[in-house]
Amino acid sequence: SLHYGKHHKAYFDALNKLAAGTPYEAMTLAEVVVKSAAAKDQAVFNQAGQAWNHNLYWEQFTPGGPKAPQGRLADAIGESFGDQAALVKATTDAAGKVFGSGWVWLVADAGKLTLVGTSNADSPFAHGGQPLFGIDVWEHAYYLDYQNRRADHVKAVMESLVNWSVVSDRLGT
Repeated sequence: SLHYGKHHKAYFDALNKLAAGTPYEAMTLAEVVVKSAAAKDQAVFNQAGQAWNHNLYWEQFTPGGPKAPQGRLADAIGESFGDQAALVKATTDAAGKVFGSGWVWLVADAGKLTLVGTSNADSPFAHGGQPLFGIDVWEHAYYLDYQNRRADHVKAVMESLVNWSVVSDRLGT
C-alpha cells in the first residue's frame, strides 16, 4: 500500500496541481507525458511520467495470467533472448545498469524485443517507443522487502508477478 497508495497517488496529486489552468489540464495522461517530454517541461514530465509508468506497472500484475509467455510473445522472447530464463537474466542485468532511480523496460522495436533502462520518470513511451512491461527500480519499489538487492526484486517481479497475458496483449498477440 505504501508504493501504490502513497507514491503513486502523490504523482497524480502533484500533476493535477501543475496542470491546473494549463493546456495539460484537458489532455489525457498519455498526451501529457508525450507533450511535456517534447517541451522539456521537466516538472510536469516528472509527475506525468511517473504516473504513466506506474499505471503500466500495476496493470501488468493483473492476476490470473499464465506464468510463462506463450504464443507470439514466447517466440519473440526466444528470438531476442533465447528463452524466458535468459530474458530474466538480461532484465536483471539491465536493471543493474540503471544508475540511481529509474526503470527497466521490455520494448518492441522493429519486430525485435529489446531491454531499455531509463532514469527517473523517463520511459520509451515518452519518445515514441512501445514498452511491453516496465519494472520500477526506484528504491521505494523494493527497499522494504529487498533492501539494496535490486536484482532479487527484479527477478521476483519477472518470475512471480508479471502477467504474461497482459504483456502479450501489449505486443498485439
